[in-house]
Amino acid sequence: MKMKWLWTGAIVLLAGCSGVPEGLQPVAGFDADKYLGHWNEIARLDHSFERGLTDVTADYRKLPDGRIEVINRGFDAKKNKWKEVKGVARFQGKSDIASLEVSFFGPLYGAYNVLVLDPQYRYAMVAGPNRDYLWILARDRQLDPDTLAILVERARSLGFVTDKLIYVEHKNTPIMVD
Repeated sequence: MKMKWLWTGAIVLLAGCSGVPEGLQPVAGFDADKYLGHWNEIARLDHSFERGLTDVTADYRKLPDGRIEVINRGFDAKKNKWKEVKGVARFQGKSDIASLEVSFFGPLYGAYNVLVLDPQYRYAMVAGPNRDYLWILARDRQLDPDTLAILVERARSLGFVTDKLIYVEHKNTPIMVD
């Protein structure tokens, strides 16, 4: 329960922090249906709501009202238990622009901007409202080293502090079945 409050607290801090990091553009031609499903967190900038977690994943599912359900999970090795938080996402504007808002706590939303997306939707680079929030996601538990290096260099060129990236271990992740 404490972890849920930490994740919720992070979103509260981001509340009203919708938008795109200055000077950056989210992906155009976005297809939410292709983005749905299971993603593994490959790398992230550190934040209290994920600190110490391994095996971090995100699952996205379309809701009947058109919003997207978000389920984030991570393993806390110190407590030897899984942490999970559920939320909803909605587009900040047009649905073909990968700029969304995510809420894990009522009406308070934080930005979720897909800045880089593989044409086959195998990997993505996501930012919050500013350059303090960055995630590299992939459909597989690992991303090939060359692709990861290209994404990290791209993030660096966009002004993210990539030497502070945390590379997420995936040892305990259960196989997800839709």
